[in-house]
Amino acid sequence: MDGSEQIEITAHGGLDGIDPAEWDACACPETADGGRPLDPFTTHRFLSALERSGSVGPGTGWQPRHLTAHVNGEMIAVMPLYAKGHSQGEYVFDHNWAHAYERAGGQYYPKLQVAVPFTPATGRRMLVKPGFEEIGRAALVQGAVQVAADNEVSSLHMTFCTAEEAEAGQAMGLLHRTGQQFHWDNEDYGDFDGFLAALSSRKRKNIRKERRAAQSFGGEIVKLTGQDLRPEHWDAFWRFYQDTGSRKWGMPYLTRAFFDEVHDTMAEDVLLVLALREGRPIAGALNFIGRDVLFGRYWGCTEHHDCLHFELCYYQAIDAAIERGMARVEAGAQGEHKLARGYLPRVTHSLHWIADPGFARAIEQYLVAERRAIDEEVEVLTEYGPFRKARVEEQE
Repeated sequence: MDGSEQIEITAHGGLDGIDPAEWDACACPETADGGRPLDPFTTHRFLSALERSGSVGPGTGWQPRHLTAHVNGEMIAVMPLYAKGHSQGEYVFDHNWAHAYERAGGQYYPKLQVAVPFTPATGRRMLVKPGFEEIGRAALVQGAVQVAADNEVSSLHMTFCTAEEAEAGQAMGLLHRTGQQFHWDNEDYGDFDGFLAALSSRKRKNIRKERRAAQSFGGEIVKLTGQDLRPEHWDAFWRFYQDTGSRKWGMPYLTRAFFDEVHDTMAEDVLLVLALREGRPIAGALNFIGRDVLFGRYWGCTEHHDCLHFELCYYQAIDAAIERGMARVEAGAQGEHKLARGYLPRVTHSLHWIADPGFARAIEQYLVAERRAIDEEVEVLTEYGPFRKARVEEQE
């Protein structure tokens, strides 16, 4: 491009009117070689599953306002954008911001959210076709800010973006926020014992003890993907998900129909780990498969057994990543208990635009202090991690 072309930005009330191939050419151009996307969460099939199942849309507080950018009729960039009437299902918490703004007489909701609903997994949010990176990102950010301003909403938030996007967004005037998750990194381990050998003796013994306890629940553990998945597996997992959702969030975010959509359109993108007793599922963990990362998402059970949560969510995921030669396991939001199980703290990123200048300055000051605290916490937790001291020093 020579810079003279006009970029047309359009807001959409859903994905139905957007061609899947055109969206994915921006969202996951790496699949052009026939391989997997870096992550499946911004693909047309995943976001459409949320919409078709009623997990987002009217009555949910997540109203699609997706952006597309065209140049001379060619779609060059897309952005998963939602109008939000609350701050649920985001995992980058701004409830205190909302309370402060409303105490001062403002109206925090609705706001705009660039995100994958209910999915605290780092990935690209400014989805740009190769060759259009600079102008595509600028067009998307400017378009989202313009939508926010035109609709007089309080703010725009881009959560779990990449570090590269965070840097680009800061250069465009957005506020940068950091957070923390726990990820497991594959250091070319040949098997689970190879991973254990990298740990301190005490942590190694504890994990072996936990695995023995978990695997003595009286049944078998199976890992299912693709054609091995059957409707009855999703029936079981829905029961698990409902139990966890009602305890954690008051009610599940996803509908039962979402899992049917996943079965029909994304079976090759998921790894379902089930604990079976007498052939009946009693617990399960759902993972999504990226190109080089396994993303742990949901867990639940109908029977409690010692350490079974750790086994299905963390150790089976590590086993699967090693078997598949994957670089990393991301086990979702929060959870310092993951540290003792080989998952180390990693910084996450988000970007924010605040309409009110005075409120924006206050938020910016807060974020400076928060970033410093996050950096210190990551450093301390890494120092006290489960790996042998020599290994930690080598990583540094």
